[in-house]
Amino acid sequence: MKVRIGIGTVPEAAPEPGAGLAELVEELEARRIDSIWLSDLVSAEHNTDPLIGLAYAAGRTQRLKLGTGVLVLPGRNPALVAAQLAGLAGLAPGRVLPAFGVRPALAADRTMFPVPDGRRAEVFEEALVVVRALLTEPTVTHHGEFFHLDDASVAPLPAKPLDLWLGGRAPVGMRRLGRLADGWLGSLVTPDEAADCRAQIERAAADAGREIEADHYGTNLAVAPDGCDESELAKALAQTHRRRADLDPERLVCRGWAAAREELRRFTDAGLTKFVIRPAVPVRSRRDFLDQFATELLPLQT
Repeated sequence: MKVRIGIGTVPEAAPEPGAGLAELVEELEARRIDSIWLSDLVSAEHNTDPLIGLAYAAGRTQRLKLGTGVLVLPGRNPALVAAQLAGLAGLAPGRVLPAFGVRPALAADRTMFPVPDGRRAEVFEEALVVVRALLTEPTVTHHGEFFHLDDASVAPLPAKPLDLWLGGRAPVGMRRLGRLADGWLGSLVTPDEAADCRAQIERAAADAGREIEADHYGTNLAVAPDGCDESELAKALAQTHRRRADLDPERLVCRGWAAAREELRRFTDAGLTKFVIRPAVPVRSRRDFLDQFATELLPLQT
């Protein structure tokens, strides 16, 4: 199985306005790093909408893969999402890696993706069905509880169907993934939890008469580079704890590159092969961080 290691956004401690994404994608392309993954953080400072950012990255690169990590689907029009993905796949054939989530990561974004009260999961599942149908069929007629389409289509259809990955870690999400998706991109999980999530997904897929490809399991991993600002790291650990209060945040953030290497090995032993590395704190130099990443982690790819 192919182990592949990509990069999320790499914020600098003193960012130059407007230069971050351009520099990042060009540096990734030059280093032949596998992929970039942009998060859906509407209200975050210096953030770019993932689909806009990936279209921009597609125009500046030739081989870099382009992932959404993850795009919030409920609250968006799934037909427009499908059209955007089809357009992006036309610009960058074979390079688009869509991954979807149920709810925004930031509390400030919760009202920006409106759905009927208590129905977010149901909207998500139907929206995912609509996105897949539009990306694989010439015309789609769909009359569900939340979405209605008559002879709808998007163009151009991808030459090869896009694999649709999902995030999440709750058991209900793992069952959904087994029934409806093609891969899993986790976050804020330990290697043992990741192994359990994979087992849940495999059981759900088997129950649905499906099979998820063996190398379609991955996760995000936060790395605090050696010598990083301890006050910034304390903030990152506190934020991680808010999102996973049941777990010591030190278990979810790698202190240094040696710890990151060991954690990646534990994840691969757990059956994961796709990874998105994100700095846990703003870095002093984006280029230095990527140089360290290429030296320390890329040799673990197969």
